[in-house]
Amino acid sequence: MKIKWLGHATFLITSESGTRIITDPLAPAKDLHYDELNEAADIVTISHNHFDHCNVDAVSGNPEVVNSTARVKGIEFRGIASYHDDAFGQKRGNNTIFCFDIDGVKVCHLGDLGHILNDRQIAEIGKVDVLLIPVGGFFTIDARTAGKVCEQLQPGMIIPMHFKNEKCDFPISGVDEFLSGKRNINQPDSSEAEFKAGELPAEIQITVLKPAL
Repeated sequence: MKIKWLGHATFLITSESGTRIITDPLAPAKDLHYDELNEAADIVTISHNHFDHCNVDAVSGNPEVVNSTARVKGIEFRGIASYHDDAFGQKRGNNTIFCFDIDGVKVCHLGDLGHILNDRQIAEIGKVDVLLIPVGGFFTIDARTAGKVCEQLQPGMIIPMHFKNEKCDFPISGVDEFLSGKRNINQPDSSEAEFKAGELPAEIQITVLKPAL
């Protein structure tokens, strides 16, 4: 299974059989300077309907859109209810966490999570091999809260997303604040990483990918 970070909260996940999943497709805007999304997919997951996460029209291939628990092309997507803020959705609405298994690797995309997880959510999420987690703050959990969520879920691999960089001028923090004080950090000169069941690191590792768009 390959994971390619296109940018923001948008990933292209490709199974060994060639099934392509895009998460939260972004749309370029005033403060979001990523290139136009130009990818095909079989499935698109949408955590919430904000412009920078739901640009389904930019994805070619007539994908099936998943915004809640569903089984698509033999893959079980578990949608877990959460909030885009720490006020039970009163500020920014709801958010859906998606968990799914690709080639025996359990992936969890937290969307624009805005709060620490509760016991029910932790139980519903279960075991996580690869965690795609926002770390920039302001619109989502910040670096400190993201660290707590990682402690709650104990994933094998952590891939940060939704942080300030040369393509994103949102009033959020960069990834360095999240990385501060942490160990086992991998920063390849690549937007893509490959994961295989049974071959994940024995100790939690953080991989910071470069945006492809």
